[in-house]
Amino acid sequence: MADSRAIPQGYMTVGEVAKKMGVTVRALQYYDREGLFRPSAVSEGGRRLYTDKDIIRLHQILSLKSLGFSIDEIKNRLIAIDTPEEVAAALTEQGEAIQAQIDALTQSLHDIQTLKAEVLQMQSVDFKKYADIIVNLQLKNDDYWLIKYFDDDTLDDLRVRFDKESGLAFIRKFKALREKAVQYGDAGVAPESAQGQAFAKEFWQLITEFTGGDMRMLPQLMKMGAISTNRSDWQQKQEKLNAFLGPALEVYFQNLGINPFEANHG
Repeated sequence: MADSRAIPQGYMTVGEVAKKMGVTVRALQYYDREGLFRPSAVSEGGRRLYTDKDIIRLHQILSLKSLGFSIDEIKNRLIAIDTPEEVAAALTEQGEAIQAQIDALTQSLHDIQTLKAEVLQMQSVDFKKYADIIVNLQLKNDDYWLIKYFDDDTLDDLRVRFDKESGLAFIRKFKALREKAVQYGDAGVAPESAQGQAFAKEFWQLITEFTGGDMRMLPQLMKMGAISTNRSDWQQKQEKLNAFLGPALEVYFQNLGINPFEANHG
């Protein structure tokens, strides 16, 4: 009882703080040694004493620790809480950090569920394709699911020639051209017009980049372009792309006097 009476009103012992916040006394002692969570006062008997303000600081520390920040990172992120504005700023930063973690976890959950669906559709164990799907999910490539339709030789070639940066650039260029084809088709642009032929040239350059000049990959690309899927948005865009691209490329090749498909078979 003597020890209890020795604690001034408004102060808590390390044991009381630990119980209130659901942590161990050892953890609080460690934070003390690291200079993160010092007591506001020390009793005549040498007991560390804490206030409600210290509880708020500890909440900051525990919140940042739960988000994976190191001790040094937590030290740099702790904000003074001496005024209402500073308390609000500290809580705002905590909220933003937690929201970022929620967003990351939500994306991770989405990727896991997506990969699971693709694994079940593939009906075979293919870790290379699993890895490719994960990479494309991280690249925010909505057409990640197409990977399961590529043959192993094509995928091996693409893995060698495309890294994350060049892969992202290619995806952006393809989607931009696909949107242009949809717009041209809807606007009634003639495939043989100057616009249509400029588009055909640009798209053929993209195909050449994709294949690395290996025309043996063309049948694989044609197969990919003709995939029938229940993904209505992709299907509609792809059908409009094919409807405009086919005639545009035919005129383009005629003007150049070449037939890449014959070269492929030769």
